[in-house]
Amino acid sequence: MLLVVDNGSVYTKNLIDFLNSKKIQFEKQTPENLNVEFLEKYDSFILSGRRKNEKNTNKINSKIVKHSIDNNKKLLGICYGAEILALTLGGTIRKIDSIQKGNENIKIYKENMICNNNIHVFESHSYEISKLPDLLIPIGESDNCKYEIIQYKKKPIFGTQFHPEMSKDGHHLIEKFCSL
Repeated sequence: MLLVVDNGSVYTKNLIDFLNSKKIQFEKQTPENLNVEFLEKYDSFILSGRRKNEKNTNKINSKIVKHSIDNNKKLLGICYGAEILALTLGGTIRKIDSIQKGNENIKIYKENMICNNNIHVFESHSYEISKLPDLLIPIGESDNCKYEIIQYKKKPIFGTQFHPEMSKDGHHLIEKFCSL
């Protein structure tokens, strides 16, 4: 079963609508309502973006990241989800000079399980990963962001700085992730 963690992104509804349209079975929980004692019942996780920084939200999402790594479970971190993946493993993020919002072309330069060709996606973020921890490898970049797609070495754990729920190419990425 897939767990979608709704961290408050305005785009989470688009993610839910897409998953429903593809008849992908999932549960949706917010961090404040999620009992982390029951993470073992899920085989995969999608961490949504967020609107505001909350310590408890970060703590719960970090527990999900660690659980995924320790138990070889699939994880897709979207925007904030990618950032918390990097932070949990010792990376850093930074506030960028201007909000990145709009369409972006992503160059895929490393073979991976979720996208094989360059993709066209939608971005909306004011933070980005500034230092990638050793356990994460970059897969794709754009002219504006060095770490658009990241992956935990040899595990189906990914992060996207963009919002795949907002574009056709992103939908293909989500479908591939769900079918791993």
